[in-house]
Amino acid sequence: MKNVYLCNKYDQSMKKKILNCLCVALATLSITHLIAQSPFGWRGPTRDGVYPETGLLKLWPEDGPKLLWETMDAGKGYSSPVIVGDRIYVTGMNTEETQEILSAYTLDGKKLYQIEYGSPWAHTYPDTRTTPTIHNGKAYMISGAAEIVCVDITDGRIVWKVDGGKIFERKTGNWGTSESPLVYDNKVIYTPSGDQTTMVALHAETGEVVWKSRPLGDFGTYMSPMLINWNGKRQIIGLTSASLMGVDPDTGHIEWTFREWGLPPRAYPAERILGSPMQVNIAPNTPIFKDGHIFFSQGNDMGGFMLQLNDNLTDVKLLWKNDDLDTFHGGYVQVNGTIYGSSWITNTQGNWLAVDWITGKTLYEEPWEGGKSKGAIITADGMLYCYDDRRGYMGLVKPNPQKFDIVSEFRVTKGDGPHWAHPVIHNGILYIRHGNALMAYQIK
Repeated sequence: MKNVYLCNKYDQSMKKKILNCLCVALATLSITHLIAQSPFGWRGPTRDGVYPETGLLKLWPEDGPKLLWETMDAGKGYSSPVIVGDRIYVTGMNTEETQEILSAYTLDGKKLYQIEYGSPWAHTYPDTRTTPTIHNGKAYMISGAAEIVCVDITDGRIVWKVDGGKIFERKTGNWGTSESPLVYDNKVIYTPSGDQTTMVALHAETGEVVWKSRPLGDFGTYMSPMLINWNGKRQIIGLTSASLMGVDPDTGHIEWTFREWGLPPRAYPAERILGSPMQVNIAPNTPIFKDGHIFFSQGNDMGGFMLQLNDNLTDVKLLWKNDDLDTFHGGYVQVNGTIYGSSWITNTQGNWLAVDWITGKTLYEEPWEGGKSKGAIITADGMLYCYDDRRGYMGLVKPNPQKFDIVSEFRVTKGDGPHWAHPVIHNGILYIRHGNALMAYQIK
């Protein structure tokens, strides 16, 4: 009987432990869901250019990986495709180049539908910029004219549309709105900047205003914001022409700003930015966040900045500045304590760099030989994928902090215009967009 009692007691104890573990696991899943931004959108699941793929090729054939399919009807644009389930979504311009379009494709490149959703930027470089964010069966875009749009992805029906530029009195620079919306907690984030508000949250189901932050009076810039979690607290990292900022994602309260950029030796004159009275940032690069540190870089000699958040996310301090890594708009990635990206020399020239995450020291700065230039960068399965924006070369690169270590490369020849769209990796397939062309390559 004693043994039976002990067994029963042991069984009850184990059941209690298992139940507790399940409760913790469910709570963790719930919190994770609450913390995370939508994983289907700009620069991968965490907006930092890191794609969680495995088993990818470490060497490509001499003429490049196998081309699975290509299409020339995506419409002109600089945005990236987004893959959800058995569909691919990409934004572009219609044939007349008067409207921005959202196209849905099958995984083998057959177009399912194409819908017009908004107006492009009417001045310089009008091609579509916004990479769609997919969340709960909806696609969210922000047009060059700052219309925030929600589309049902099953059939392409527009659910709601808000003229954010007009309603929130946006103040923009020479290149309009180039923001890919952040979506979380049933909210859609847009950064109009200006004198009415700086950042707004719209209800994802209705488009109604959830909150508006206070105005900073700055002009807008071109960065897509990100959601972070640190010390159990969430925060949106956003940018205006003059201020990197941390915003409470529940209320819109601006908790800190950073404006200590210093004066670059070759920056755009203030009078060129549509009447802006201040020296402005023109960066479209989303920062990297890790362990309370925020790295941010932009071109035109502004450089790279490493900031440290305080424990309650109410202030930041500058840890270091690097004048070499001034990324134009190709982004940057962090791999094993090293930041990789490219620099800006001119709009068509730049080198490739490695910078130490802790010290900010430049580990190397090298050109991509053969007349290639700066460009976009992502990482997956321990390798870098670098896309030259001048001649369209795609490079497979080892993340070596001592040299720009190219393993394989091939050239993208379809499409037209600058090679500004960031590549995407999904289920062993590398997607490259160039103008109206969209291509899929087998890399696994």
